[in-house]
Amino acid sequence: MNLLFLTITLPSMLMWIGIAALVLTAGVGFLYKSHKSWLMTFLQNYCGALFIFSGWVKAVDPLGTAYKMEQYFDEFYSTFEGTWFGFIAPLFPVFSKYAIWFSLFMIILEIVLGIMLIIGAKQKLTSWIFLLLVAFFLVLTGFTYLTGYVPNGVNFFQFGSWGEYNANNMKVTDCGCFGDFIKLLPKTSFFKDVALMIPAIYFVMRHKDMHELFNNKVKNAIISISTIALLFYCFSNFVWDLPKNDFRPFKIGTDVRAVREAEENAMAAVQITGWLLEHKETGESLTVPNADYMRDYTAKYKGVYKVVDQIKGEPAIESTKISEFEITDLRGNDITDDILYNDQPHFLIVNYMLKGDPSRETRIVKDSVFVMDTVVVASNDSDVLDTVVVRNFDQEVEREEHYISQNWKQSYIKTHIEKLKPFTDKAKNLGIPVLMAIGKSDPEAIMDFDKATGLAIDYGMADDILLKTIVRSNPGVVLWKDGKILDKWHINKLPKFEDVVEEHLR
Repeated sequence: MNLLFLTITLPSMLMWIGIAALVLTAGVGFLYKSHKSWLMTFLQNYCGALFIFSGWVKAVDPLGTAYKMEQYFDEFYSTFEGTWFGFIAPLFPVFSKYAIWFSLFMIILEIVLGIMLIIGAKQKLTSWIFLLLVAFFLVLTGFTYLTGYVPNGVNFFQFGSWGEYNANNMKVTDCGCFGDFIKLLPKTSFFKDVALMIPAIYFVMRHKDMHELFNNKVKNAIISISTIALLFYCFSNFVWDLPKNDFRPFKIGTDVRAVREAEENAMAAVQITGWLLEHKETGESLTVPNADYMRDYTAKYKGVYKVVDQIKGEPAIESTKISEFEITDLRGNDITDDILYNDQPHFLIVNYMLKGDPSRETRIVKDSVFVMDTVVVASNDSDVLDTVVVRNFDQEVEREEHYISQNWKQSYIKTHIEKLKPFTDKAKNLGIPVLMAIGKSDPEAIMDFDKATGLAIDYGMADDILLKTIVRSNPGVVLWKDGKILDKWHINKLPKFEDVVEEHLR
């Protein structure tokens, strides 16, 4: 199924949704004979099918949508902080803590709204919710797209300091509208939502022309059952197990080493086609072809213009998160090749965030104070006296010591002790390497975590977003060999070690 999905592009996806909408429209018009307007019925079916599909590819991976929301919340916080709207900023870190619940609500609302459009349930309410939801998406994608005009170091609301569009200025590089199934640039998403505003306004103005299928009792039953079923389906894709469909680059069977090398070679082969320059005195922007810049650099540009950006062609292979795969040990040494070039089976435990509530605390410690005395003693030669420095205890004093208490979440520590440790202990007993890659932490906290869990394994550090991409579980277990991902498991679905040995390690 995943191979089929990978061949679908945005235009082909919209075409298939259009075909599905035409079939549904024909059924409503010719079989049910319940339509009032062919245009309205088609738009109901098209927008409904689009929302169902868009919601479903996110429902297979609710954590992915939650992570995307966290990115948005972080961006909003940095944007609003220090402005006239600074009073809003403290809300976003709170929202970020509950991102998964926002994700579930938005996913289920999107799919159920699509169903309500197709069956014509509660026409007026459905029309207004659809309009408000599209408007919300429009603001979200519009804001993200417009940040491409905001240079680094400039706040979004400093409109006079905006410059030319540069995709590298955007902190959120894709909207997440279709999860990891299709990556849409914010610009594409923005214009998609602009287009959706047309049927949204039309629905509100002409909701009485909407077709209806079934009676109210049946429609309400469909909505209720769908909501409950979707909630269970979403939970099954992150609470109880990994996503049923993996659209991310680190899927099972991927040769990460080969893909990484291919992507790096493609990036190295990219040609510089031009230069974006800025006059040092006037601030005037100038785009110069690479050949002209190299030819006239000394005569025309040196000392007069500063380089703002390089303009490059597109790589032959689009880069994915695999290009950013990098893990260091606790001393900062790169150990990525130890993973990608190890031709023996080994386990990578992914922990994108250690769950604790660090706090700065003080404690009373006792120090012993000694005094140094000089004592005269007789040497072996009775006629000679020696002086010896003696260290004598004087007193015990108390002092305050500041330290960081990690305050680990006990259920989280318990998961590692009861579910993970028996697995890793058996792996170590067979001589199979085990490395835990941790994000958003430091060596001191990691060592404290190891002491709390008793895992006694090797540790590394990596970007938390990279780790979230590898496996949707915290912790999650990944089995590697020769740069390939042989299998991976959610912590709540971790099999018996003996079963892993039987399937992969014999």
